[in-house]
Amino acid sequence: MDFPPLSPYNKKLELPKVTIYDSTLRDGEQMPGVAFSRDQKIAIARLLDAIRVPQIEAGFPAVSENEAGTIKEIASIGLDAEILALARITKGDIDIAVDCGVDMLLLFVGTSDLHLKYKLKKTREEVLEMIAEALDYYRERGVRASLSSEDSTRTDLDFLLEFYKVADSAGAVRLGVTDTVGCASPEGISSLVSTIVSKHTTPVSIHLHNDFGLALANALAAVRSGATAVTTTVNGIGERSGNVPLEQFAAAMMFLYGIDMGIDCTRLKEVSDMVSRFSQCQLSRNHPLVGENAFSHESGIHVAAVLNCPLTYECIPPEAVGNRRQLRMGKHTGVTYIKRRLADLNAEATEEQVCRILLAVKSLGERKGRVSDREFESIVAETLGPNATRR
Repeated sequence: MDFPPLSPYNKKLELPKVTIYDSTLRDGEQMPGVAFSRDQKIAIARLLDAIRVPQIEAGFPAVSENEAGTIKEIASIGLDAEILALARITKGDIDIAVDCGVDMLLLFVGTSDLHLKYKLKKTREEVLEMIAEALDYYRERGVRASLSSEDSTRTDLDFLLEFYKVADSAGAVRLGVTDTVGCASPEGISSLVSTIVSKHTTPVSIHLHNDFGLALANALAAVRSGATAVTTTVNGIGERSGNVPLEQFAAAMMFLYGIDMGIDCTRLKEVSDMVSRFSQCQLSRNHPLVGENAFSHESGIHVAAVLNCPLTYECIPPEAVGNRRQLRMGKHTGVTYIKRRLADLNAEATEEQVCRILLAVKSLGERKGRVSDREFESIVAETLGPNATRR
């Protein structure tokens, strides 16, 4: 697909390969009230694989036997994507995850003083000993592992750097930075990631939450600063305010920065709709790119321009993300669209009749918010007579 020119102020980036590891089936499902069935998880995994997401975090095996069984099944169905599983830095968690047949473990442990004192009840020294032992053990089990510092953005920098040094020395294949409560700014993420990348050749991953609505901005800041793996979830579902939305990150990288990560963006709406249906989390109408209103127009000025050239009020064609354009009628409708719709109906009207139809549409729109096709045709029939349209 040929992409339209976007802002000339955007800068194309030359970056090393950036990998999405999607966590819809794990962190996404941790959204309160969401519980995917086994069949739903498999269907989501298959569709993520079909749109070429390279890594899928299938779940947290220690949660339950059913969870472990589902992860094991996903790992066995022959997807092209690598299958990942979350595990704490304990032998029990590592054993359960490895026995699921996954390609990589995502090991994690809290590192902020808050987590050490109130959750783990461990000292910094004890945590460093724990990660060294855990990484020794996972190597015995013969599986690759990433190691993430939980609550990285509230962890003392000197200790955080010591944590990653131990993890790197012990053979972690990725060093994970986590903004667990979404409290970091893009500048903060950029500074932290740059510092870690400058001290390690091992790839750095980023896991971000959206508590301040900055998850996407932080993800883009992270990759500009050297992170090469980003956690996403479809529709941004997840704990509290959620995570980096897969559809927004993939599209931003492709269309704003010119970086093709291999994701089939034309199916982003398809996967969004599936996850929305399975999670029973209805998207807001104005959800970027894949929402109902993302490419919908009602204002008369906008509709008139879009009829001539859609790019006047659309940054990309809706088909680029699998969505569709919708021209709506309501209180903001203008005369140009009324005439276009009358032409579609093969209905002839005088200027005075067009004005009457427009006023009726605006009046109904003010009362209802939206005028349906059937309601418009009823207005036309009332104004021009029942035999006015010849389709």
